Amino acid sequence: MQRFSNILFVAESEVDNLSAFAHAITIAKNNQAKITLVDVVDVLDIEKAQEFGLDGLVDKLVEQRYEKLQSLMQSASLTGIAIEVKVLTGRAFVEIIREVLQHQRDLLIKSVGNSEGFEHQLFGGLDRKLLRKCPCPVWLIKSTEQQGYREILVGLDYEPENAESEALNRQLLEMASSLALADGSELHILHVWEFIFESFLRSRRTGLSDADVDKLILEEKSRRRNWLEDTVNSYSRAQGIETANYLKPIISLIRGDPVKELPGYAKEKGVELIVMGTISRTGIPGFIIGNTAEAILNQIDCSVLAVKPVKFVSPVTLKE
Repeated sequence: MQRFSNILFVAESEVDNLSAFAHAITIAKNNQAKITLVDVVDVLDIEKAQEFGLDGLVDKLVEQRYEKLQSLMQSASLTGIAIEVKVLTGRAFVEIIREVLQHQRDLLIKSVGNSEGFEHQLFGGLDRKLLRKCPCPVWLIKSTEQQGYREILVGLDYEPENAESEALNRQLLEMASSLALADGSELHILHVWEFIFESFLRSRRTGLSDADVDKLILEEKSRRRNWLEDTVNSYSRAQGIETANYLKPIISLIRGDPVKELPGYAKEKGVELIVMGTISRTGIPGFIIGNTAEAILNQIDCSVLAVKPVKFVSPVTLKE
């Protein structure tokens, strides 16, 4: 299924970009897409150069980054993929998102490694800003990753009365299924849920017995299970029985704290890619990833493909 046509690959000089770029080339081939390779000379480097009267250093930095991008592009010289190279200057996340907005990029791919200042964490400051504020899907690929995913996990959010949330769930299933089909991966579909009022309901103030509360929990579990199965079955029917039978996804419903259970499940199953949606409930631009998703990112050690709702508007705007 063709999904992407205009891919932006963000390179960083401190990270090995080869594996992630190989993924980008594969996606571009499968979608007949073009790729734009970019790097950014950050405003902090520019200000330091100007502070010491080294204005010419900025041009040299741009030239150096451009040469590195050209070298990376050469690794795909025989693929027939249309590749453009750009070096941007300014605040990195702002210029990258402006590039997405101005040229209607529909997928951002970036390599990630263990972040400086974030001990044992895979995602750095730029990665998190892009996850929060970039309007198109952001695919952060572990720099040590090999081609082809064996295990892919997609997490679904429960808001059956929210059309935007349900549309995002379908989009996540579509992306995860397409990748699993392309790589021959095992697909895991997971929903983690909490009965958040349990402690209060078990207190003496409510007048409910433990048996009453247990019954409420079982009813909620049944609702979640029925919703999850209906969501997956509805998507499977739309895609065709043959595709569904080939994928045979593993569907799991786990009760607990998503911050603990999702990373734990991913580690136990050897998941190499997590496909997840990011929905803001704060109403504040740029806070599309909430505390739960941020906390999950702190604990996982695999690639992530993050997707925002169609109506998301980035707080970053084009220059006037």
